[in-house]
Amino acid sequence: MEVTGAGLSALVLVILILVEFPIAFAFAAAAIVLAISSGRDLALIVPTALWQTGGFALLALPLFIIAGGVMRDAQISDRLVAFIERLVGRITGSLGAVTIGACMLFGAISGSGSAAIAAIGSVMLPKMKQAGYEPGYAAALVACSSVLALLIPPSIPMIVFALTAGLPVSACFLSTVGPGLAIGLLYVLLNWRHARRRDIDSPAKRAAERRLSPPPRETLLGTLPALFMPVLMLGGIYAGIFTPTEAAAVTLVYAVLVGLLVYRSMRPSDVARTFIEGGAMTASVIAILFFLLIYGKLLTLEGIPRDIAAFVAGLSEDRYVVLLLVNLVLLLIGMFLDDISGSILAAVVLMPVASHVGIHPIHFAAIVGTNLGLGNVTPPCAPLLFVAGSVARLNLKDFIRPALHFMLLGHLPVVLLVTYLPDLALWLPRVVLGLP
Repeated sequence: MEVTGAGLSALVLVILILVEFPIAFAFAAAAIVLAISSGRDLALIVPTALWQTGGFALLALPLFIIAGGVMRDAQISDRLVAFIERLVGRITGSLGAVTIGACMLFGAISGSGSAAIAAIGSVMLPKMKQAGYEPGYAAALVACSSVLALLIPPSIPMIVFALTAGLPVSACFLSTVGPGLAIGLLYVLLNWRHARRRDIDSPAKRAAERRLSPPPRETLLGTLPALFMPVLMLGGIYAGIFTPTEAAAVTLVYAVLVGLLVYRSMRPSDVARTFIEGGAMTASVIAILFFLLIYGKLLTLEGIPRDIAAFVAGLSEDRYVVLLLVNLVLLLIGMFLDDISGSILAAVVLMPVASHVGIHPIHFAAIVGTNLGLGNVTPPCAPLLFVAGSVARLNLKDFIRPALHFMLLGHLPVVLLVTYLPDLALWLPRVVLGLP
């Protein structure tokens, strides 16, 4: 009966997701089905989920979301793009490299892939088209590069994963830096090869068309307040001055002050609107988190994660085979769920599997982050691909081929590397935090 109840709830969940039912309510329905079929009293489980969603650490989530909106409205992202363009403007394919670098830098402030697409894509897509890039290629590059915003700290999915799994947020943050930098480097090389083969976006052509950035002095001085944001936030966290939640609050206040007083690109009414939009987005995320926590607790009470761990272990005792199977499951989760939902489900269902074969929990956090990021741009659901298509005003068929090129040659190799070379994920937490 217990197995039947779990299977029925999973079937309900899959069907509702496939018919594009709201994710939060899809998990709510699955939780209700599982509770009824297993005879569990939801009144005993709901308070635990309420307590978890009301924790101090989770307060970082809305603060980072709102800070990303302020960055966009204060035109801070525009200045970051201009600065990076000045740094790499003399290489072939520089506009593509700027897009990749800007997504990484934006991720160091907002932690949101969709926010990176909205902020960076709106700036870079017209420039890349003007430089000769195909519209579909430009959209694919923006979509795939937006995943870097999920890997460079602070990562919102990593906050959620760490809280669900009971791991240090700072260590989970640092675990995805190495993989994120590796993916970014591979994307830059792939884009350089593309631009060189098609003879586009070269220094000579940019000079001839007078599409250069502002003078270096103006660019540097104008960008310093924006560049100081990730230094303030990450430096504060890893120097032990702030907790991640406190750093999020400081970053938000700093972004508002820069937008109002330094760049003067925002008015108080703009700040109020951004807070309201961020609050609405936060409510959506918290609703998903709340119902997922209930569903995850029910699964745990029914022993489903333990059974899955035993099943995977029964398929093979080889550590490497088990890791491959875990990656396949994570890829499927990322294909059908957003990064927040996928992070919670991975912590609840797959963490026991990782523990069973002796995977370091922080290493597993990096595997989850890189794999779910790949899933977020992998059809059929591919939420970040569709967001990029919306910003670029293109259909998926117009840019799926170049997107697959980046995924298979840029992202997938790093997923395998971080899976089978733990030091790629663990070296930075060990150096900075003294992780054993």
